[in-house]
Amino acid sequence: MKNTQSIADETQSNESTPSLPDTVQLISSLSNISELTDVFLSTRQSSLTICQNLSAEDLQAQSMPDASPLKWHLAHTSWAFETFILKPHKNNYQVFDKDYEYLFNSYYNAVGQQFPRPQRGLLTRPDLSTIFQYRKYIDEQMLALLTSPNAHVINLTHQQLEQLVLLFINHEQQHQELMLTDLKHLLSINPTYPSVDYIETLTPSKNKQMLEIDAGLFSIGHNNETFYFDNEGPRHQFYVNAFRIATELVSNAEYLAFIEDNGYQTPDHWLSEAWQKINANNINHPLYWVKKENQWFEYTLSGLVPLNLHQPVKHISYFEANAFANWCDKRLPTEQEWEVAARNHGDQLQQLFNQLWQWTSSSYAAYPGFTPPPGAIGEYNGKFMVNQYVLRGGSIVTPAGHIRCSYRNFFYPDACWQYSGIRLAETI
Repeated sequence: MKNTQSIADETQSNESTPSLPDTVQLISSLSNISELTDVFLSTRQSSLTICQNLSAEDLQAQSMPDASPLKWHLAHTSWAFETFILKPHKNNYQVFDKDYEYLFNSYYNAVGQQFPRPQRGLLTRPDLSTIFQYRKYIDEQMLALLTSPNAHVINLTHQQLEQLVLLFINHEQQHQELMLTDLKHLLSINPTYPSVDYIETLTPSKNKQMLEIDAGLFSIGHNNETFYFDNEGPRHQFYVNAFRIATELVSNAEYLAFIEDNGYQTPDHWLSEAWQKINANNINHPLYWVKKENQWFEYTLSGLVPLNLHQPVKHISYFEANAFANWCDKRLPTEQEWEVAARNHGDQLQQLFNQLWQWTSSSYAAYPGFTPPPGAIGEYNGKFMVNQYVLRGGSIVTPAGHIRCSYRNFFYPDACWQYSGIRLAETI
């Protein structure tokens, strides 16, 4: 993953923790077979690297219903290759364990029932060693498929196989981002604020301005990039009125001013549902901010650090982003405005990619002409197009291959454990 480092726990290693499987050696010996195989093996390795030097307890625990244990992520991403590629398309394939179809199915109703998401942390069996064995088994089976497709592949052309493998490579990369955000939420609950030696480096804000964008008819959606998810298309025409967009993200200093002006205590800034939720949950500052002895700190994967006022504010929900925009008499951009600005004026915008996901005011919905693929894969994106908002731009934990103007992330409006921030806009 781009902009990631090997995660190393500062505490003493747990002697009972299983070591990483032989996949590391397997990758070294088979890394020159083909470009697709290289990407597959590299992606599988990246998931293991995230877990390196974490304890078995770190990988097992689940901090909230929206997060998942890292051990579950390791198993689920393997289950995806097994379920959608190996089982239907590898000749004479033998499943590793028939119970995994239930335990590690995330949300695919066409596949079958799923173990309840809020209880994934209770799945102490299979143990971590078995999950590593499962990953190694899937890697070996996939390598046989990729290196000798004529001998193993059924019901697919070579091109279809490549497209399917690429889809689930990208699927695992999405889970790698979730692994880091889920880990951060888990560790933040610990009052000792543990560090895993990951530097959350963001570009500081310097000279924010409002950039004016002329009205016009623009093409929105993927532009035949090497890879894109189905929800990024079809490419279509969209008329955008003239608007202004901020050249930089909202900083911690700006958001602190909102807090000190009683932003969380003033209902006029907040949507009705948001006002109810922040009061019911006693929310009065961003998720990972901590106030000690009248000084603000921020929990990061490097531990608790003094709040850097010049860096962009992060881990902000849509509710908070919208309230802040209302407070300063501006608004959030639509996703079409964001894409138009990024494609045509990206050289004039700072902190656009690989910094923080940026909330838009657009509800997550299908583009004109969108049709989900048939079968269980059609559940990948289309079924979630309700009650969520779109974010653009990618974050410091987003895999590099997912950074593109058309990439659409989406979360519920109260979600803030992702690396999400604010870019403002205004109507002309």
